[in-house]
Amino acid sequence: MSDSIEIDADGIEQVSLKHYAEKAYLDYSMYVILDRALPHVGDGLKPVQRRIVYAMSELGLKASAKYKKSARTVGDVIGKFHPHGDSAAYEAMVLMAQDFSYRYPLVDGQGNWGSPDDPKSFAAMRYTESRLTAYSEVLLAELGQGTANWVANFDGTMEEPSVLPAQVPNVLLNGTTGIAVGMATDIPPHNLREVVSAAIHLLEHPKATVGELCQHVQAPDFPTEAEIITPADEMQAMYESGRGALRMRAVWSRENGDIVVNAMPYQVSGSKVLEQIAQQMQAKKLPMVADLRDESDHENPTRFVIVPRSNRVDLDALMSHLYATTDLERSYRVNLNMIGIDGRPGVKGLDGILREWLSFRTETVRRRLEYRLEKVEKRLHILEGYLVAFLNIDEVIHIIRTEDKPKPALMQRFKITDVQAEAILELKLRNLAKLEEMNIRAEQNELEAERDTLTQTLGSAARLKTLIKKELKAVAEKFGDERRSPLATGAEARAFSELELLTADPITVVMSEKGWIRGAKGHDIDPLGLSYKSGDGFKMSALGRSNQPVVILDSTGKAYTVPSHNLPSARGQGEPVTGRINPPSGATFEGLMMGAEDALFLLASDAGYGFVAKLADLQTKNRSGKAALKLPKGARVLQPAAITSVEGAWVAAVSNEGRMLLFPLGDLPQLQRGKGNKIMGIPSARVQSREEFVMAVKVLSETDALVINSGKRHLTLKAADLQHYRGERGRRGNKLPRGFQKVDSIVIEHKG
Repeated sequence: MSDSIEIDADGIEQVSLKHYAEKAYLDYSMYVILDRALPHVGDGLKPVQRRIVYAMSELGLKASAKYKKSARTVGDVIGKFHPHGDSAAYEAMVLMAQDFSYRYPLVDGQGNWGSPDDPKSFAAMRYTESRLTAYSEVLLAELGQGTANWVANFDGTMEEPSVLPAQVPNVLLNGTTGIAVGMATDIPPHNLREVVSAAIHLLEHPKATVGELCQHVQAPDFPTEAEIITPADEMQAMYESGRGALRMRAVWSRENGDIVVNAMPYQVSGSKVLEQIAQQMQAKKLPMVADLRDESDHENPTRFVIVPRSNRVDLDALMSHLYATTDLERSYRVNLNMIGIDGRPGVKGLDGILREWLSFRTETVRRRLEYRLEKVEKRLHILEGYLVAFLNIDEVIHIIRTEDKPKPALMQRFKITDVQAEAILELKLRNLAKLEEMNIRAEQNELEAERDTLTQTLGSAARLKTLIKKELKAVAEKFGDERRSPLATGAEARAFSELELLTADPITVVMSEKGWIRGAKGHDIDPLGLSYKSGDGFKMSALGRSNQPVVILDSTGKAYTVPSHNLPSARGQGEPVTGRINPPSGATFEGLMMGAEDALFLLASDAGYGFVAKLADLQTKNRSGKAALKLPKGARVLQPAAITSVEGAWVAAVSNEGRMLLFPLGDLPQLQRGKGNKIMGIPSARVQSREEFVMAVKVLSETDALVINSGKRHLTLKAADLQHYRGERGRRGNKLPRGFQKVDSIVIEHKG
């Protein structure tokens, strides 16, 4: 008696609630694991599926029979074998009938059995009709041949097979999913020919590795034409451990510049994908898509058309984005958990599954052969009795007519057994004509030959293997088909960044003297005409596109990056840029830069040092910025100069003393950060005392003119005039004409 059970004075057993609950939960857990959620390695079926298939075979609903109402089948299943809800049994039956859910359906349905868009949209069981498919014979054909273990049904009035004698590894072919207590299973479907080929290879080479088997079974094979893009090494690792994941991707093609999606990943709803894409379009996250159409029909079950806004849209990049953000690409968990031939659940590798199944199949074939051998030997025994009766027919008839108990008399007279005597007595007069010696001997010879063959096969492991191999090939020949899910290699899907999804609209970014920033649509904006806060005014602006960030240079030489697409409108007065970045205390903003990532700018300090920088090198996600321009002692940052072309470009530098120097841009280095090289020769002491410094730098081409602004006067220096100011980098330059030596600004005029 268990320690947890006590018997009181009245003889009543008392169990503590803790032990009772623990035992009840463990019992329930084992029931769910073994009798509901997990498939058996032998036939690949869960109990409810096995009972449905068996009940349908008992109703005579084979592939050649007429359809019968599904309610009839469900009634038999829950009334005789599976005491659960009718809806649960019917749903399991529906799943086995859906060719988009099962790779090799077991039920042939007539009526509405759901659709790939909505697998749960099937009609009620009172409307649909069903019968078994031809493939189900692979599970049932050997059932009555002594191959199955029979167990009592739930009420002990009938018997049902514990496992069906499957002729192929169905556990891999149709796969299954299930959630038990503390464990789950996710077995993907596979191709029959590939699995049979691997099983035969393992039969011939018992020590074969998973790597060798993966040459036959490279990947699962779903009932959809979507691509499997998981690399082969990950697949092999999955088959070795029994756990892993795989990815499927929709198949698409180009048609007249449009994207046409032809196949969806397994169990992905087309309408849901369309909804996901439409939501992105409504949220303006797919500006490059103009239209979306569902052209699916009976001939093309899956046909979705995505129309790009122009022929300049990169379709591969667009599909990569949709793969990353919708169910056009999907990952599937793989967990090869099943009940083994020892009756215990466990996660098994590909080699373990096939080895166990081959062991199961070998035992099944052996039992079938032994059953047949027993039948043959019984029949031969009876035929020997018939032969005796034929050779002594008159005497046999005389004994039967005259003896009160003819059986003992026949047994004693002809030295035959009880079984033989019973068979002779059971013969009808009409069958006496059949007792012709030739017929008996012909059947006898045929059965003796069969008995010898059976005995030899049962006595030889090699012959048994050959028979199993031959039968596997026959099933593969009859029911095998080509792979449906192609294997492909695909780059990892990448969603568009926020900037990539933005339209490239022209924008003018304006910065005020007090550091207030805003963005105006278009390039024809007059920044001076905008309204500013009292005591504030225009300082600088930059032209670019809304999908390009603006790079800000502060008075300490640090660079900051701010997205331009979400800047406040120029209709208002903007917002302090310090709300978006964290510059050092007291720093002012001296430069704005916009353009493509490979755009070049000349960064310089008024100490006369500078270098060429690529805009991408100045960008940063850090709100505190990144060091860009190193300032000599006492120096200040100059407004960066945009470089439109490096070829034939010149640097123009003007000092506060009215000197100007021109030298080739190629004389300056391209750096990511630093002080740079000397542009204009100004002594550092004069810079520190602010006696002499560089006022401005510009980059111009051979054909550009330079406008010098001094008060209200303007001097335009054309290419010929500029020759006078050319010199070596680092010189002090030549004096500008009288009246223009106090320079306010210099502006480039583009010519030609």
